[in-house]
Amino acid sequence: MKESFLFLAEGFEEIEALTPVDVLRRAGIPVKTVSLTAALQVTGAHGVTVTADLLFDNTLFSDPEWLILPGGMPGATHLYEFAPLQGLLKTQADSEKGRIAAICASPAVVLGQLGLLEGRKATCYPGFEGYLKGAQVENAPVVVDDKFVLANGPSTALQWALTIVKETKGTEVATEVANGMLLYPKANAGLGTYFG
Repeated sequence: MKESFLFLAEGFEEIEALTPVDVLRRAGIPVKTVSLTAALQVTGAHGVTVTADLLFDNTLFSDPEWLILPGGMPGATHLYEFAPLQGLLKTQADSEKGRIAAICASPAVVLGQLGLLEGRKATCYPGFEGYLKGAQVENAPVVVDDKFVLANGPSTALQWALTIVKETKGTEVATEVANGMLLYPKANAGLGTYFG
């Protein structure tokens, strides 16, 4: 399976960064965290410092499965302002199979401002909808549109991460991971409601 990458900029939302890394690894999906700074240590919006696996400048992104953007402020702004990431996201959006996941402010501040969500269904943290130019904004915790999996905030981080798993490996694997985390009281209970 191809590798996925989650990007860390100063001021990222910690729960939105660590949840998908944990959940994807439980599902057997290879994912690496990537620092956009000159150091592997990156500090989140609530003072939690994380050591990334890789530095952006030292990483080859050859045909990645997912590019994953946590939200948080000013983390989302720092993601958007990092020109090499902008180019990588545009290439991924134009690729045949590459996929992008973003949560909280990042669907709007990053993807919306890059014009990658025009004509697509989208969600984001309330108050940032103005950045989603040309998108069909939905009041939903998680929205899937073709190669994009978007979510609206910290409380949806687990649902967002499991949806990335579902889109990658199918509902059965996503359900196994969810059950292993005791999301459901019984196998498959509530699956239809949870994944829509």
